[in-house]
Amino acid sequence: MRMDHQLAERWIAPQAHVLDLGCGNGELLAHLQQKLGVTGYGLEIDEDKINEAIGNGLSIVEQDLNDGLARFADNSFDTVVMARALQAVKAPDELLLDMLRVAREAVITFPNFAHWQNRIYLGLKGMMPVSEALPYEWYNTPNIHLCTFKDFELLCAQHDIHIINRFAVSDSEKGHTPLLKALIRQAPNLLADVAIYRVTKK
Repeated sequence: MRMDHQLAERWIAPQAHVLDLGCGNGELLAHLQQKLGVTGYGLEIDEDKINEAIGNGLSIVEQDLNDGLARFADNSFDTVVMARALQAVKAPDELLLDMLRVAREAVITFPNFAHWQNRIYLGLKGMMPVSEALPYEWYNTPNIHLCTFKDFELLCAQHDIHIINRFAVSDSEKGHTPLLKALIRQAPNLLADVAIYRVTKK
């Protein structure tokens, strides 16, 4: 399971009612159901991934995240999870507020565009970076609103959103020393390629 999925799991309570946005094949939702006994739904637009998730016994709703969450009432869920999809929607600020309308908390992960490798790639090559966290070319990427730790935290401040927790990680963290992990935590905007946030309404 992906590093951001493993860490996001820490912030979800057993038996919680969860909404997983852009759930893909439902890997995270299935894991949460099995390990924590959560209930809930996944939202996905890719038909093949939907069929795979439903085949694994998950409750999936076919929906474009750009259409918002109007089908769900206020405070319908304990937690909304959105793993590496915020940067792919047309209005991430509006969707973030909608997430905190339908749930008490939101767990959000996204690639950090300010990671040092991206800076060097862009600076030396003069081309849009391609990396493990950003694996697409500029012409076929679903990522239309790339952001950084600082960008996201400013957005939260502007909308009175409280940041409860934050993880700064690397997709290749398994090979990192304790010192490097500590440095990543100290300078996330430069050294982490994936951001993981837990937020709530103030």
